[in-house]
Amino acid sequence: MLKPDANKPALLRLRVTSAAERTLRQGHPWVYDKSILEQKGSGQTGELAVIYDRENQFLALGLFDAASPIRFRSLHVDAPTTLDRAWWGGRLAAACQARVKAFDNQTTGYRCVHGENDGWPGLVLDRYDRTFVLKLYTAAWFSRLEEIAGLIEQQLSPERIVLRLSRNLQAEARVLGLADGQVIKGAPLAGPVTFLESGLRFESDVLRGQKTGFFLDQRENRRLVGESAGGRAVLNVFSFSGGFSLYAARGGARSATDLDISRHALAAAQRNFDLNQSHPQVAACRHESVQADAFEWLATDPKPRYDFIVLDPPSLAKRESERPGALTAYHRLVGLAGKHLAPGGILVACSCSAHVSTSEFYETVRAAAAPLQFRELRTTGHPSDHPAKFKEAEYLKAIFLQFV
Repeated sequence: MLKPDANKPALLRLRVTSAAERTLRQGHPWVYDKSILEQKGSGQTGELAVIYDRENQFLALGLFDAASPIRFRSLHVDAPTTLDRAWWGGRLAAACQARVKAFDNQTTGYRCVHGENDGWPGLVLDRYDRTFVLKLYTAAWFSRLEEIAGLIEQQLSPERIVLRLSRNLQAEARVLGLADGQVIKGAPLAGPVTFLESGLRFESDVLRGQKTGFFLDQRENRRLVGESAGGRAVLNVFSFSGGFSLYAARGGARSATDLDISRHALAAAQRNFDLNQSHPQVAACRHESVQADAFEWLATDPKPRYDFIVLDPPSLAKRESERPGALTAYHRLVGLAGKHLAPGGILVACSCSAHVSTSEFYETVRAAAAPLQFRELRTTGHPSDHPAKFKEAEYLKAIFLQFV
């Protein structure tokens, strides 16, 4: 039995600034603490809160989080409604059904619920074959955990559900008998699970890995790399578990080198290659690993040069104050990588930093690449299972360049 049990919280009444009213009507899902003018009720985390406008008309219904600067997370706007089990079930079904139509049996790993963008603020649900990972970013969901897990069981028939928690929630969760990496429904799990992505087998450390165990959002960019890697020597910088390298190998790359500072990440990449040795192209590709700091390694003499380089660093700006430093780092990475690229080589530069806008990331990459002469092949954004429906949700972008 999960703790705490779901309950029906009392409604909390809020009034907010005119600017917050306007953004709610435009579809933005958050109201910050500084935008709340009046609060009637106890204001406990997890309560349902209702916002009335200046004309005392219903505006929005959402989750209240007393400990977060994002004090209100919108669930429903415009007209009053009852958030009963049928309502929650319908919202979950709508998100999941959209994904089922997008993937076939060659891809059994994808995002089922993408937080605010699917009407589930602060909640993510990822599928890895028959293991589902529920990640929470706000404690407002704790009181509904039993009910939500039950809906997932009813609709998706998982073998298990694993709970993952953002770091700031873990102390509060322990008080409630919950823990990051806990199997809250179904069969116990001792290690990584395997799943399919575009016919390739990958492992995901759903219990302890980054995010929910794998970076599902780069699927389409991995596919594009695979389509262009034939006959090339590929360098995968910040390689993590080797996804770009494995797609390149299946696409006919003659070699794939993973560069990462983490020994554990490189070991995971090797295991993913081992899982796919039945693919002739994967078996024929020479796979190598380099454990090093990416900036330091790229600054060394370029021997040998590569025909294809992927730059996919972790977020370099986790807060707005880090944005200038991140742009400087992106510029440096592209400049260093260009020295390791053979004539005619392709460079893919990615960013997952929400505080760096798409336009300024592309401008930075183009400026860094300009002295090397290039033609732009394409830019990409969010895949279909990771929609971005408001500004703060826009984090993923990539640009493909070919040097001449």
